[in-house]
Amino acid sequence: MIRSQETRRKASAALRILGVAAAYYGAGEIGLLRRVTIHGATVTPLWPSTGIAVGCLLYLGIGIWPGITLGSLVSSATLADSLTLSDFGIVAGNTLAPVCSYLMLRRFGFRIELDRLRDGVVLVFLGAMTGMLISATVGTVLFVLDGKLPVRHFWPVWAAYWAGDAMGVLVVTPVLLVLRKARLPRAGDRWLEATALAVASVAIGLLATRSELSLFYLVFPLLIWAALRFQLAGSAPVALLVSVLAILSGTEGVGPFAEHSLLEVMLNLAIFNGSVALTALLLSAIVTESMNVRRRIEQACDDLAEVVDQLAPGRSAAAWPSRYEDRRNSHGP
Repeated sequence: MIRSQETRRKASAALRILGVAAAYYGAGEIGLLRRVTIHGATVTPLWPSTGIAVGCLLYLGIGIWPGITLGSLVSSATLADSLTLSDFGIVAGNTLAPVCSYLMLRRFGFRIELDRLRDGVVLVFLGAMTGMLISATVGTVLFVLDGKLPVRHFWPVWAAYWAGDAMGVLVVTPVLLVLRKARLPRAGDRWLEATALAVASVAIGLLATRSELSLFYLVFPLLIWAALRFQLAGSAPVALLVSVLAILSGTEGVGPFAEHSLLEVMLNLAIFNGSVALTALLLSAIVTESMNVRRRIEQACDDLAEVVDQLAPGRSAAAWPSRYEDRRNSHGP
């Protein structure tokens, strides 16, 4: 019996690792659809695999790190005819970066509900910006050592590498955290408003990223609307959609990205997508935290009223007349 339980436990762990590897590889293939080459080095404006890796670590724990390594190894194998020592070094950096991000998030008390401003801040500045310094630095250094990148072009490639990895965490990880609480829609849900937000996000996102008038600022009212009304469940998908539309336009060189060099496009994408992700994450966290505080205050008032009722029956009617009437009406005369 004990051996059977141990076998099932190991099989379950192996399946989780393989699932993480498949998700990492699949996300990487999507990211590579828009890969660009800067001074001979291949980078992506958005590397979704880092977001998958950090999200899986937050869900499943540190034990799934071999899945990240395996997924990264398969992704590297698809890009090269044969794996070299530098490729294995990049795989190690791609594993170490999300693992360090996860450990830093755990160290600072990150909650996957993302219901506090603190959680949004640590995900942005530790999980994304700080943790991804590792993969960007390791990858770019190995490009130089392998002779694929001249030393004088180190910093432009490093910045593009880091921005792509960081954007993966900022844009993809919040969507994964939202899926944790996903449920089937109910009749009382705000269907009409949610549909209007989805349609507006697509229409305004296309206009902002395809128009030559540089209308990027139009997406921020959308993010505010989504965060105020739907919190992270609304703002995270909108941020992902807008970022993907911007990347498509940037890599095609159309709209506001027309007649710009590749480095300028990558810089604009990094700044724009970073601003979108920051707005979506931090504003939704602020709204959720304020709503939770309000609910706790209301609960405390209800508890206090109950105490007053028990200590001096009937006295609470004068202090909380509306509450007293509501209770009376709910119980009948």
